[in-house]
Amino acid sequence: MMKKGLKITMKLMSSAFVVVICLLAFMILSSRVSGAEPSVFGYQIKAVLSGSMEPIFQTGSIISIKQAENPDSFKKGEIITFQMEDKLITHRIVGVHHKNGQVSYDTKGDNNDGADMWSVPSNDVIGSYTGYTIPYAGYALNVTQSKEASALLLFIPGLFLFGSAVYSIVNAARKLDVEKA
Repeated sequence: MMKKGLKITMKLMSSAFVVVICLLAFMILSSRVSGAEPSVFGYQIKAVLSGSMEPIFQTGSIISIKQAENPDSFKKGEIITFQMEDKLITHRIVGVHHKNGQVSYDTKGDNNDGADMWSVPSNDVIGSYTGYTIPYAGYALNVTQSKEASALLLFIPGLFLFGSAVYSIVNAARKLDVEKA
């Protein structure tokens, strides 16, 4: 009886794992095809690549950000993610400026000695930090950004599905042999 319960639990866990891997692969690949960032219900995950915001989040963590619906509405003290040239930066707002109908933000990493040397135009803001972080998972996220990892994200779920199909066929054939005997 215990063995049967363990078998069912293992099947459920492996099925859930396959579904999660397939969903992740779909999300990442569809975002690559469309050229957009992976997003679920207006939330994105980002890898933390530096220690500028420690101890709020550590290097190598992933953080969740809520995409900015109105990038002009952020307040002093909020943590925002913004585009600066070819990279994303997540820092805390230390000043808000309204000039000629435009909003810009002065930012600073919590672990940095001084404020950033630039002002962030509101249209460069991608979103705000939601308070959700997973330590060290950012290292794995960075690996998935490569072409090889994208190929593996297609291959591994396919391999699991193929293995599951073979397993089902073999089990069905064995049951058929037992019923015939």
